[in-house]
Amino acid sequence: MSEVRFPDLRNEIVRAVKALADPAYQWSAWVRRELPPGGYDEFTHRIHILYDDTQVLEDPDAAIGIYLRSQEEADALRGLAQALDSLFDECGTELPDEAYLRAPGWPAVVEAANRTLSSFDG
Repeated sequence: MSEVRFPDLRNEIVRAVKALADPAYQWSAWVRRELPPGGYDEFTHRIHILYDDTQVLEDPDAAIGIYLRSQEEADALRGLAQALDSLFDECGTELPDEAYLRAPGWPAVVEAANRTLSSFDG
């Protein structure tokens, strides 16, 4: 297991992928807002972590050693990026969270997130 330069941001990436992989959590947290007091989560927040804050979906290979431990993780994230990009091509980037969860392309995002999650080794 290789170490990464920014383990805290890696943990944020893993949390974002876990959220994208769990439809029950998505409906609970993002739609019904069933979070602990002071808790905060939404689809947009997870997307910002993956695209804007870490740019791990923009160039997964460049993230190896920085946030990612392996080429396997980078390859899996590339698949997640493709699923999300297809969703945004289909729906745009300004919808409420519930609309994304109901979009025809959403199951592909969940599936890609689950593949990505299985590539992380802890």
